[in-house]
Amino acid sequence: MVAKSPNSEKMAKSKQSHIASVWNRAIKPNSEWTEKDDFLDVVYWARQVLSILIGIVMGIIPLKGFIALALFALINCGAVYLYSTSFQNIDEDAYGGMWEVVKEGFMTSFACFLVTWIIFYTGIHFDSVVIEKSL
Repeated sequence: MVAKSPNSEKMAKSKQSHIASVWNRAIKPNSEWTEKDDFLDVVYWARQVLSILIGIVMGIIPLKGFIALALFALINCGAVYLYSTSFQNIDEDAYGGMWEVVKEGFMTSFACFLVTWIIFYTGIHFDSVVIEKSL
């Protein structure tokens, strides 16, 4: 069994408190973001969660085709834009412009959305499509 050093335990606690601090600032309006990467991490991970939720909803509804893809992009980018400008009131220039914030993690969230959307759509509506075509 490997014994942990007091220094490694201190570092682990420090990292946990930093993560808690970042998420506390994320849910509080007009927070002070001393490190640019902390805010971008919040945007990235919030976007991933949002994309999974959108995928579930669009799979259940069922939306398909270009309308679903365009609606996903609109909701996802719109939510990030509103969060950044209205809720956190960040300085766009500090992050290289609003486009840099809005595109942070978009492709990864798009992949999460597609996987979730396909799984839910297929799981819920696939049997009805096969039965309708066979009749």
